[in-house]
Amino acid sequence: MSRIYVLHENEEWVLPLRAAFEAQDLPYREWFLDEARVALDRLPPEGVYYNRMSASSHTRGHRFAPEATRATLQWLELHGRRTVNGSRAIALEVDKLGQYAALQAAGIATPRTVATVGREQVLAAAREFGEWPLILKPNRGGKGLGVRLVHSSAAVEEALDDPAAAPLDGIWLVQQYVAAPEPFITRLEFVGGRFHYAVRVDTSEGFELCPADACELPGQLLPEGAACPAGAAGANGGLSKFSIVYGFRHALIARLERFLAAHGIEVAGVEFIVDRHGQAFVYDVNTNTNYNGDAEARASAANPAFEGGMARLARFLGEQLEGLRADEAA
Repeated sequence: MSRIYVLHENEEWVLPLRAAFEAQDLPYREWFLDEARVALDRLPPEGVYYNRMSASSHTRGHRFAPEATRATLQWLELHGRRTVNGSRAIALEVDKLGQYAALQAAGIATPRTVATVGREQVLAAAREFGEWPLILKPNRGGKGLGVRLVHSSAAVEEALDDPAAAPLDGIWLVQQYVAAPEPFITRLEFVGGRFHYAVRVDTSEGFELCPADACELPGQLLPEGAACPAGAAGANGGLSKFSIVYGFRHALIARLERFLAAHGIEVAGVEFIVDRHGQAFVYDVNTNTNYNGDAEARASAANPAFEGGMARLARFLGEQLEGLRADEAA
């Protein structure tokens, strides 16, 4: 019997999805892909395959899980299986520079970014910007890991001297710091390629903005040494760092829906910031998106019709499975 398959490497991030599957009585199975063996001539089981692999898998000891998942997705696609966030999606998940190039090609503004390989190139790029502060980030990170706000060349050198900060692919991104009038960014959640809801995220205490309820990082690179702020109190009057915005509208939504469709991305969290001139800059596309339980609970209490991200995702995957079974029956 066809079922839903979830490809992942982090059990904690799958727990809310399991609960949503069980609440909706959907058949599913998990494929834990910290390792893989892919034989192209073997047929995969029939079903709907949801890629929930993360660029931050290396922080949990699963260094090559994204590569294992990409190989698996290519095998599934070869045999015509229904994949959600397939091989093109995971290619962008682990490549921020690729995200920026694709966004700019779609006419979506991103912060000015210079990709660098080699210590001297990083330092030269930072000097050539001609303004401080700057953002220094790894091309492949995840959860905001390794992102630093640097105010001088000395601070850049300090970051480069930290072996824990080295990007997995060797590419450092030197990026324009977008000064916002208020310390927050907006995260747009998309399910099934359509906008679901917006989240306002307090950035007053750092850049590590993973919204998962269970999200802690070893080897923190921010000066304060704080952990991922999911569910923590921030500068917004003691509320959670994550707050769902009701009735959110923005011109970016339709453009991002078209962008996601063009790149085979059906589930995503897209983050953007607005500068003091009102210009919006998209700086991250998360194809392994998480949802903050506290923010969703408050939204549900305020509006009984509110549907949480995992519930909507499970319903979408169930709809895909129903369509597949209808095709099989025909």
